[in-house]
Amino acid sequence: MLRSWDNGVEEALQKLEHLQLLRSLRPIYLQNGPIQEAQNPVDGEFHVFDEMQPWDRSSVEVHIPEPTFQKWLHDIPSSDEEGTHKFRKLLLFSGNDYLGLSSHPTIGKAASKAALEHGMGPRGSALICGYTDYHRRLESCIAELKKKEDCLLCPTGFAANMALMVALGNVGSLLAAGKTPLTNEKIAIFSDALNHASIIDGIRLAERQKSVEIFIYRHCDMTHLNALLSSCTMRKKVVVTDSLFSMDGDFAPMIELVKLRKEHGFLLVIDDAHGTFVCGKNGGGVAEQYNCERDVDICVGTLSKAAGCHGGFIACSKRWKQLIQSRGRSFIFSTATPIPIVAAARASLIVARKETWRRREIWNRVQDFRVLTGIPINSPIISLIVGSEEKALQASQSLLKSGFHVTAIRPPTVPPNSCRLRVTLSATHTRDDIERFTAALSLCVNFQEIGIHGSNGGYARL
Repeated sequence: MLRSWDNGVEEALQKLEHLQLLRSLRPIYLQNGPIQEAQNPVDGEFHVFDEMQPWDRSSVEVHIPEPTFQKWLHDIPSSDEEGTHKFRKLLLFSGNDYLGLSSHPTIGKAASKAALEHGMGPRGSALICGYTDYHRRLESCIAELKKKEDCLLCPTGFAANMALMVALGNVGSLLAAGKTPLTNEKIAIFSDALNHASIIDGIRLAERQKSVEIFIYRHCDMTHLNALLSSCTMRKKVVVTDSLFSMDGDFAPMIELVKLRKEHGFLLVIDDAHGTFVCGKNGGGVAEQYNCERDVDICVGTLSKAAGCHGGFIACSKRWKQLIQSRGRSFIFSTATPIPIVAAARASLIVARKETWRRREIWNRVQDFRVLTGIPINSPIISLIVGSEEKALQASQSLLKSGFHVTAIRPPTVPPNSCRLRVTLSATHTRDDIERFTAALSLCVNFQEIGIHGSNGGYARL
């Protein structure tokens, strides 16, 4: 079954070549590029540290204008507060900078050095003139991290999922005997009910091509997924899931998914946006943590969370890369990522791999939170469901008064009566931070009554 996917992609590529629609990436090599630094990246300009440094705290400590603080307390929309001279210091428990790398001087220096040497780099789409040796080198680093043959950089993680889903739909269209695929020629896409909005929007766009059929399985319910797979007569099947769910903080059942993949021969796609650099011994993500990297066919991710930078990627085979770069419209028609951001992201990969204490510390903070509250969390994303919108706002405002930045998540992000506080932990939080935060949290939330991992959470639904 999986071999049929390889053959199908190869056939689709041959048809694109026949139609003269196959597109190639041809990197522009910039003068004074990263060739020398690549020969000895860590001992040269990439300085790493064995423990937290003073600058790390700026990744979790923020300041907001006093007028904004007061308006937030009373849930009044904020406006431009330019000219304000009084600020409030808050401790962030709501960001996605899981390792605190956004303030790392090595990463900042990589960005500034690239900017001084090349400015923003060629401004154009990757297929025109925006793809450089910097982009190619970063793709190679990500492919190595994800244990994949190749990688395609995208402007954002959202754009990466959109490009992949549209490319999947194109496989059905390209291989159809007629203009419109028959039912058995379509691609069957099975999507977790709580997948991220970018997956959902990508699937919806692919559906408009009339080349895919969509099947939604109950959140992490492998019995339901197995039943849907067993009753599906389409030859080409895809299962797509978040690896670590962004709103509920629970993991996809990777071991069960791998078993079903072997049984049904589907293409397994994971969105590892919140697992990359955080999970696994080497920061390879959720698949590394569950020792199933070779069983994941395509891994989508982002460089804007634990990497502390910006951008998205699709780690995959060379065949899939060529197909996506030829048919993924959100990739084709977007300007390539600026050179300084690419340089910073590559530095971030090196720092994240070397500074292993960051992964150790973030999981220590997960353990601290679990012990102090008794809430059985299993990731740095903590979804505290309080119910009504009013309760969520009151809890957020109470924490704000205590100096903690935690946002109330309300409809339409989540369904009515499942409003929550979405708390995120960072490697640059300390044990003392967690103690003070949980003490403040206990004043507005009953730990014994709190709900976590709500079955109706998530960003959006089909």
